[in-house]
Amino acid sequence: MSMMQVSRKVDYALRAVIYLASQKNGRPVPVKEIAEHRRIPGKFLEKIIQDLIRAGVVRSHRGAHGGYTLARDPDHVSFREIIEAIEGPISINVCVTEQRDCSVLASCNMQRIWQEGQRRMLEFFSTTTLADLNPLHESNRIAGAAVQSVNEPRSAPHA
Repeated sequence: MSMMQVSRKVDYALRAVIYLASQKNGRPVPVKEIAEHRRIPGKFLEKIIQDLIRAGVVRSHRGAHGGYTLARDPDHVSFREIIEAIEGPISINVCVTEQRDCSVLASCNMQRIWQEGQRRMLEFFSTTTLADLNPLHESNRIAGAAVQSVNEPRSAPHA
C-alpha cells in the first residue's frame, strides 16, 4: 500500500537546514559534518545544498573554515520555502494546481475538499519556520510539542 509522503530529498533538505539552524553564532558547517550528524549521504547532500543555495536559503562560505550557513535568521525560513526549493510547488492533488489537470473536474464533488486540504497544508508549511523547532529560540511556537513527538516513540493505539 502506498502513502502520501515527503520525498527523501525534501526530508534530507529539512534535516540539513535544521542542523544549520542549530549552530551557535551561524558557524559555517562543512557538508561532511552535516551528513554525519544527520545521516545523509554526502554526495546527495551536496546536490541538495546547491538547490538550497539557488533558492537563497543557504549561503556558502569558502576557505579553511568554510562551509554552509543559513542565508537568513531561522524565523525567516519556512518549511514551505525549503520544500519548494527542492521539489517545486506543493500540491496535494492535480486538481488544485494552476493547470487543474483533471478530466473529471466539472463533475467532481471532491475538489472542495482538496482545495481546503491544500490551503491548510500550505498555511501550515508557510507559517512553520526553522525557529519553531529550536527549543532555545525565542520565537519558538511549537518546538515543545513537535520535538517531543518526533523524538519519542509513538505509543500503540488504544483499543
